[in-house]
Order: sequence, then structure tokens, then C-alpha cells
Amino acid sequence: MKLFELKAIANHLNDFTFISRARRVEDNTIELVFDKKESYFFTMTRGHSFIYKAPSQRPIQSYNAPFDTLLHSLLAASRILSVEVPGNDRILRIKVAPKSSYKDKVIVFQLEFTGKNTNAILLDENEIIIEALRHIDAQSSFRVIRPGMELLALPPFERKEERGELNDVDAFLEEQYTHIQAKKLRELKKQKLTATQKKIDKLKQLLDKLPSETELEREAGKFANYANLILANLYQIKPYDKKLETYDFEGHQVTIPFPKNIKINRISDYYFNLSKRSRNKAKNIHIEKSNLESKKTFYENIHYALEQATTPYELELLVPKRAKSLRKKEKLKEGELFWIEDYKVLVGRNSNENQKLLQLAKANDVWMHVRDIPSSHVIIRTDKQNLPDSVLQAAAKLCVDFSVKNPGDYAVDYTKRKFVKVQEGSNVLYNKYNTIHVTKEGVEIRV
Repeated sequence: MKLFELKAIANHLNDFTFISRARRVEDNTIELVFDKKESYFFTMTRGHSFIYKAPSQRPIQSYNAPFDTLLHSLLAASRILSVEVPGNDRILRIKVAPKSSYKDKVIVFQLEFTGKNTNAILLDENEIIIEALRHIDAQSSFRVIRPGMELLALPPFERKEERGELNDVDAFLEEQYTHIQAKKLRELKKQKLTATQKKIDKLKQLLDKLPSETELEREAGKFANYANLILANLYQIKPYDKKLETYDFEGHQVTIPFPKNIKINRISDYYFNLSKRSRNKAKNIHIEKSNLESKKTFYENIHYALEQATTPYELELLVPKRAKSLRKKEKLKEGELFWIEDYKVLVGRNSNENQKLLQLAKANDVWMHVRDIPSSHVIIRTDKQNLPDSVLQAAAKLCVDFSVKNPGDYAVDYTKRKFVKVQEGSNVLYNKYNTIHVTKEGVEIRV
């Protein structure tokens, strides 16, 4: 970020009276809302820091670190005293009077756009650090950034004069947002699509390797034949033999390998068990195939929804970056785990998983299903709380995205789990329900 740009932004922000909201919306991005209407975002990524202006954004996840708590309590609803760029450094200092203060207390929010030392620091009127986005210890720098320490000045820096003029600050910052958003969307979408495609390819490989019912029946017959031939020739098999060379009951020469670490008189049982296993697998292979195909379809629907997504929030909703670790923590064996505004959302990928989720759900959890068609079951864990409409809308969208491929208007019914009566498998009857209408478009999917 250039110094003349930062000075122009500081002059512009001095036109506002107060900060109505202060929060982190991404790991390194802070949103400040001025005068209840204008949102400015400060991305404090080391080596790539910048400011942009955009409509207020929902945080991708909840941030509850001490820095976030103090950022909200000290800056939200605070009165702006001054915004300035002191000296010749790319530092923005926002001086405010907190709403909660009963005395003339002053807080400084210092945003340092200084390459590898980029940081956001809360200070008191004596330049003592209250909290910071990043803590820096003495081993890393002479300038220690920790609560309770005095903030030292940056070393003098001779900067070449940066000439330029910024007439319309908002237009410049909005253009920054458009450019950054497009780049972020492309990179994030590529990452999510690649991860999802890997799952689709893996399921396709498993389907391709799946033996047919005929192959398994043939294998079961072969193993049964081996077992009978071993019994018929047991008298001539030596304890040290590694195979049996004989003729089958139709006069064809057969070589039967002996498994290691199994006694001669138990080898026939070994092959009888293999035959039984193959025969049972042949009976159930269609179920395994159906489960794999339904999971593959599930991820193909995610892939399609990712292609149509228009915001990073949609992408994170469809493929959350923290889903893997949270899934392990939850020990979820059936279905996919999603997080919508800190609410756990479970989605079944096939009939078996739908059935399992119905068993796992608590009485007051919210259950969802696309009306009149086979669809994923969605369970929202509520802990008896009233769900925000935004959570219900996002969960309904997931239910449609993961259940159907074709664009169109769909009705998603939802009710508490205690009003859902299981008939057979995952087939249910339900009453006392509400409905959310979701449009799945061919070019763009609305949230």
C-alpha cells in the first residue's frame, strides 16, 4: 500500500463520527463499520496488506480470541477522535473514545502496513499495548508486541517520495474489492474443486474395481470346489506341502495353494469360509454399489454447486476448510459435517446415512428434506435454540444442492425431529412443518 493512498484514506475516514462495529471476518481481515452504514476492510496479511470497501460481510467463522473480544468492546460504538498517518511510515492510527468509558479514556487502534511486520494493535493513551492481532517476542524482534508492553517506535526509514493523487477514495477502495474478490474467488474455487474432484475420482475407482455378482458367484463356486477336493485328498497331503496338485471331479488338472500358518486339517474350512464370504458379498454387492454411486452423486452435486458459487462464503459453506478436523472430533461415521454460523449441520449422502442421521438426531434438532423427491436428509443441531433464518436458508440450499442436479424451484420442508416418524429405512412421515423455497439455477445458485 502506498503512503499517499494511506494518507488520502485517513483524511476520508476523518469525515465519520463513530465506529459502530469492529470485528474480524477472516483470519487476517478486520471489518470496521463507520456511522452504521459504511464498511471498510483492513487485510493485515504479512507482505500483502491492503484496504478495501465493500458491503458488510458475514464472518466465515467465529473469532473469539482475546484480541477479538477487546476489538469489539473497545471500538464498537466508539466516538472517533482522529484518524491520521504519523510521520513517514505506512501506519494508520485511529484514535477513539470507547462507549463504555465513564472517564475521558482514549484508545488507539494502530494498523501497520509495514511488510513482514504488518500488524493490528490496540493501545491505551500511554502507548501501552492492550492486545494485538499478532504477538511478537524478543527472539523474533527488538520490538516486542505483547499486552502490557510499551509499543516502541519503528526504526527510522528513508522512503522515496511517493507522488500521486487520490480524488475519490471510495471508488478506489471499491475497485480494490472487486479485483481482490475476483482473484480470491478464482483461487479458492480452484482449490475446492480440486479437492472435491479427488473424492469423485476415488469413488469412481472403487466402483470400477467392484466385482460383479456373476464374478463373485463364480469365485464362491471355485473356493467350494477347492475345499471339497482338499477333503477328498486329505489322506495324501503331507504336513509340509505348500499346495495340492490333483484332478477335479470332471477330470481337469487343478493346483490349489495352501495358506500359511493354517493346519492341513483346517485348510478345507478356510476355503469353505472364502466361498461363503464371496456368496454373501454377491448377494449384497448391489447395496455396496448403490452406496458408492450415491456418494459419488453427492460429491458431483457439490462440484456443480462450487462451479456456480459467486462468493467465498458460498465456497466455504460447501467445502469448509475445518471440516476434516471437526469431523474427527465429532467421530461422525455417517454423513457429511458442515458448519453454518457455528451451528452443526449433518447431511446424509445416501439412504443408509439418512437412516443413521435420523437415529442420531435429538428431539429438538431440525430435520430437512426436499419435498416429493428422494433427497439428502439434513439435521441441524439446535441445543433447543431458535435458529436464525439465515441458517435455515443456507441449510435448505445445501439440501437442494446435494440432492438434485437439475435447475428449478424446489420446496424444502423442515420440522423438529420429534415430529418425524420413520416408516421403513429412511422413508418418513412428518407433520407440523414449515417450507422454504429454493431456486437452483443453471448459471448461478442463489444463497
